[in-house]
Amino acid sequence: MEFDEAKKMIVEKLEKKAKTKTKFYFNDLAKILDMKPRLAKKLVTKMVEEGVLEYWSSGSTSMYGLKGAGKQAGAEGE
Repeated sequence: MEFDEAKKMIVEKLEKKAKTKTKFYFNDLAKILDMKPRLAKKLVTKMVEEGVLEYWSSGSTSMYGLKGAGKQAGAEGE
C-alpha cells in the first residue's frame, strides 16, 4: 500500500468518527490500514511528522487524532 493511499484511508475513517470520537489507539489505526504493526507504525509516524495526525499521551496512554480535532486541541501549550 502506498503512503498516500494509507493516509487517505486513515483521514476518511477518522473524519467519519469525529463526531463521537477524536482520539484513537494505535491498534485502531493499524486495523484501518489492515497491516502489521511495524509497517503501520512507520506510516502513522510519518503522518504525525507531516502534521496530518497528532500524538497525544496522558503519561500512561498514547493516542492519535486528526490535527486540531477534539477538546485537547484548544488546551495545548497552556
